Amino acid sequence: MVIDPSERGRYPRLSIVHGVYIVRKFSRLSLLSLALVMPGLAFAQNGGTLQKIKETGTITIGYRESSAPFSYLDDNQKPIGYAMDICMKVVDAVQAELKLPNLKVELTPVTSSNRIPLMANGTVDLECGSTTNNADRQKQVAFTNTHFLTASIFVAKKSANLHRIADLKGKTVVSTAGSTNIGQLNKVNAEQNLGINIVPGKDHAEGLLMVETGRAAAFVMDDVIIAGLVAVSKDPAMYANGDEAFSKPEPYGVMLRKDDPSFKALVDATTAKLYKTEGEALYAKWFTKQIPPKGINMNLPLTPAMKKALQNPSDNPDPASYRG
Repeated sequence: MVIDPSERGRYPRLSIVHGVYIVRKFSRLSLLSLALVMPGLAFAQNGGTLQKIKETGTITIGYRESSAPFSYLDDNQKPIGYAMDICMKVVDAVQAELKLPNLKVELTPVTSSNRIPLMANGTVDLECGSTTNNADRQKQVAFTNTHFLTASIFVAKKSANLHRIADLKGKTVVSTAGSTNIGQLNKVNAEQNLGINIVPGKDHAEGLLMVETGRAAAFVMDDVIIAGLVAVSKDPAMYANGDEAFSKPEPYGVMLRKDDPSFKALVDATTAKLYKTEGEALYAKWFTKQIPPKGINMNLPLTPAMKKALQNPSDNPDPASYRG
C-alpha cells in the first residue's frame, strides 16, 4: 500500500521514495511462497543483515495486526505501537550506520505461526511485536534487550464463573497457534489431567472472538495482550481474568536473526540507550495513557521489575533474572 506524504507524522522515520512512502503488504500466502523460493535473499552469504540492507537499500520490519499496544493496526490500517516505536529507533541507527539517507522501510505482517520462519530465512529483518524471548527460541533466532515482562493467564466470560485453572477441566479452551501460551496450556492440561479440548486460534483477535461467541470457554494468552483485546471489545464488562497464571513473568524482545553479531550489536546498543534514557516515557505513552484508535488506556503502571529491566538492559530469557 502507498502512504501519502502527509502521513509523515505517523511514520517520521520512513524514507521518501519518489515523493511517497511505500509499504508493501504481502498476503500470508505470498510471504510463505517467497520464504521458500528466496530464503533470506542470501543474507548470510552477503555478510549478514547489515550487508543485505546496504545492498537492497531496504530494511524489512515484521509487524503484528492485533497485538495492542505493541504492534497493531490503527483506523487507517497502519501498524503502530510500543514495539513499532522501538523498531523505528533501530531504523534510525541502521540508517546512520550505513549512511543511507534514502533507506526504505518495508512493513510486512507476520503471525505467531510464521514469524520465526520468516525471520530465520531472511524475509524480515526485525520482528516488532509481542514475542516471548525464551531459551528454546534462542536456538532458532536472537532477541535484543527486553522491553516488557508478561505472564500467561486466561480470560473468560464473567457469567461462566471460571476462576482457577482447574475450572477449565473438560472445557474447550483456545490459544493462539505458534505462541508459547498454547504450549503452556498443553503442558498444564497433561500434568493435571484436565481433559481440556485445546483449539489453536489463527491470531489473538480470533481467540477472544471465540470466547465472545461461545465457541470456547476461555482464551489463554499473555496478560497484556488480553488487556488490550478486552479494552477494545464490544463489551469489556463481559469478561473476567482467571486468578492463576500458567507461567512466571516472561520477557518480550524485538526478534532478529541468529548468528549475526554485527547487526545484533547495533540493535542491542540502540535499544539499551533508548531504554535507559527514554524507556520510562515510552512505556508511559503506551501503557498509562490513552492510545489510538479508540483512546483506551491500558492502565498498566511501570512495575519495579519492569523498571529494573529498562535500566539494566538484557536479552536474558530466564524469567528469574527480572525480579524487581
